[in-house]
Amino acid sequence: MYTPDLEKERSEQPLSMVDFLAVYNKDLPEAFPRATLASLTMFRDAYPNLFKNREIWTLDRHRKKFMDWLPQYINSAQH
Repeated sequence: MYTPDLEKERSEQPLSMVDFLAVYNKDLPEAFPRATLASLTMFRDAYPNLFKNREIWTLDRHRKKFMDWLPQYINSAQH
């Protein structure tokens, strides 16, 4: 019998930028930098190939890449 993979379904669910922002920041460890609408917009503009539709975000496709990119964005914004 097939049991749905709820975590996979959750990570593939299409999200708006605002929804992605909320989900991304929700369970993030305290030491990690938080996403903002400005940082998400800059990420989306820097990596247009990651977005089939500029308005659709998913955890499985964008979270890790954004997490890796965010510290360099923060560093460049401070200089």
